[in-house]
Amino acid sequence: MRTTLWALEGLEHLLLGRGQRVARRNAWAAVLEDRRRARARSEAERLLGSAEAAPKSHAAN
Repeated sequence: MRTTLWALEGLEHLLLGRGQRVARRNAWAAVLEDRRRARARSEAERLLGSAEAAPKSHAAN
Protein backbone atom coordinates (compact mmCIF):
# COMPACT_ATOMS: atom_id res chain seq x y z
CA MET A 1 0.00 0.00 0.00
CA ARG A 2 2.77 2.43 0.91
CA THR A 3 4.58 1.71 -2.38
CA THR A 4 1.41 2.56 -4.31
CA LEU A 5 1.13 5.83 -2.43
CA TRP A 6 4.73 6.70 -3.21
CA ALA A 7 4.20 5.88 -6.89
CA LEU A 8 1.11 8.10 -7.03
CA GLU A 9 2.93 10.94 -5.29
CA GLY A 10 5.79 10.59 -7.78
CA LEU A 11 3.37 10.74 -10.67
CA GLU A 12 1.66 13.74 -9.12
CA HIS A 13 5.03 15.45 -8.81
CA LEU A 14 5.76 14.91 -12.50
CA LEU A 15 2.35 16.01 -13.74
CA LEU A 16 1.56 18.93 -11.48
CA GLY A 17 3.49 21.97 -10.45
CA ARG A 18 4.18 22.60 -6.78
CA GLY A 19 1.38 25.15 -6.44
CA GLN A 20 -1.22 22.76 -7.83
CA ARG A 21 -0.06 19.97 -5.54
CA VAL A 22 -0.29 22.21 -2.50
CA ALA A 23 -3.75 23.37 -3.56
CA ARG A 24 -4.96 19.80 -4.02
CA ARG A 25 -3.58 18.73 -0.64
CA ASN A 26 -5.17 21.75 1.03
CA ALA A 27 -8.49 20.97 -0.65
CA TRP A 28 -8.33 17.36 0.51
CA ALA A 29 -7.48 18.48 4.05
CA ALA A 30 -10.54 20.76 3.94
CA VAL A 31 -12.73 17.85 2.82
CA LEU A 32 -11.46 15.69 5.67
CA GLU A 33 -12.05 18.50 8.17
CA ASP A 34 -15.60 19.01 6.88
CA ARG A 35 -16.27 15.29 7.33
CA ARG A 36 -14.86 15.41 10.86
CA ARG A 37 -17.07 18.37 11.74
CA ALA A 38 -20.12 16.65 10.25
CA ARG A 39 -19.46 13.54 12.37
CA ALA A 40 -19.01 15.69 15.48
CA ARG A 41 -22.22 17.61 14.74
CA SER A 42 -24.14 14.38 14.18
CA GLU A 43 -22.82 12.94 17.45
CA ALA A 44 -23.71 16.14 19.33
CA GLU A 45 -27.24 16.07 17.90
CA ARG A 46 -27.61 12.43 18.92
CA LEU A 47 -26.41 13.15 22.44
CA LEU A 48 -28.66 16.19 22.79
CA GLY A 49 -31.61 14.18 21.52
CA SER A 50 -31.02 11.43 24.04
CA ALA A 51 -30.53 14.00 26.83
CA GLU A 52 -33.83 15.69 25.95
CA ALA A 53 -35.67 12.38 25.85
CA ALA A 54 -34.30 11.14 29.20
CA PRO A 55 -35.94 13.75 31.53
CA LYS A 56 -39.33 13.39 29.83
CA SER A 57 -39.43 9.62 30.20
CA HIS A 58 -38.01 9.86 33.75
CA ALA A 59 -40.61 12.48 34.78
CA ALA A 60 -43.45 10.24 33.56
CA ASN A 61 -42.47 7.53 36.09
